[in-house]
Amino acid sequence: MGKMARPTIYEVAREAGVSRQTVSRVINNRPDVAPETRERILRIISELDYRPSAIARSLSKQRSYNFGLLTAGLKYIGPSTTLSGIAKKAEELGYGIYFKELPTWNSNNIQPILDWFLARQVEGIIWAVPEVGDNHDWLRSVADSIPVPIIFLTTAKRANISIVSVDNYAGARMATEHLLSVGRRKIGHISGPMDWWESRERRQGWQDALREAGIESDPHMVAEGNWSSKSGKRAFAQLMETFPEMDAVFVANDQMALSVLQTAFESNIDVPDQLSVVGFDNIPESEFFSPPLTTVYQNLVELGCTAVEELVWMIETDKAKGDRQSVKYSKIQPELIIRKSTSPKT
Repeated sequence: MGKMARPTIYEVAREAGVSRQTVSRVINNRPDVAPETRERILRIISELDYRPSAIARSLSKQRSYNFGLLTAGLKYIGPSTTLSGIAKKAEELGYGIYFKELPTWNSNNIQPILDWFLARQVEGIIWAVPEVGDNHDWLRSVADSIPVPIIFLTTAKRANISIVSVDNYAGARMATEHLLSVGRRKIGHISGPMDWWESRERRQGWQDALREAGIESDPHMVAEGNWSSKSGKRAFAQLMETFPEMDAVFVANDQMALSVLQTAFESNIDVPDQLSVVGFDNIPESEFFSPPLTTVYQNLVELGCTAVEELVWMIETDKAKGDRQSVKYSKIQPELIIRKSTSPKT
């Protein structure tokens, strides 16, 4: 038995007693269709199991409805969660994704990647690689020559560059101000690697919150990790030597905060009475730490969704105007999640 032919838009139109253009309006969720007509067409689409052809759509509108996505470090929860949001929103808006992953965070050989994306006629690009060291310096010489809209995630603000980012600075201030509000005054900080823009933003937020409370930060109050739990253990041990009077610590991510809780337990330091601890990320496991971790929630799914929404806005605006005037800059606001690892000082 031969394979059954897929139903076409003309068959849907014939069954519904309408024109092909009316069916197309319903498929594209246009408002200019009567409610009863829309309902009849949707019912027939379901009965016939009609599926619009993405190829036909692309050919008829001379568009690919695809964008490029570059990321790095998908083995880590942050980039993978962001990717989930990107994929979800792209599917919802009817876009496909051409995907590339860099071998390292600080790869700077980007021209072959751009050429690969453009050869596949992408309509835009999401650059979901955090700013580490000089890995975004190529923007100075190349950005203006990229013929499609491009949006960056997690990078410092630059003129004429579209960016979507979590407000790391605001999140760090929230964490530090919370510790101050429960009576802590000797607040240390375990940072991420300082060649990361996110680490610098979080450290600055901690520093500024202390300064506004009349407390000057000092190098002996800070230790640097590399986001891993193992590095958090080393950094905490360093702080206990250089800042033994510390009564609270803001840790730049939850994985390092986990090792702080574990090391404090091993050292007979009571959390939260002797030492209050705040992390950053709100990874799913953080509420099951002992004690449950107070942390800053950055909604990375929302970050990914917003990036797609902004890129599609740029694509549609640029096509309507016939140029590349549109630039977007958006910040996702974090949220402080208060749990049992912080408490008023007794």
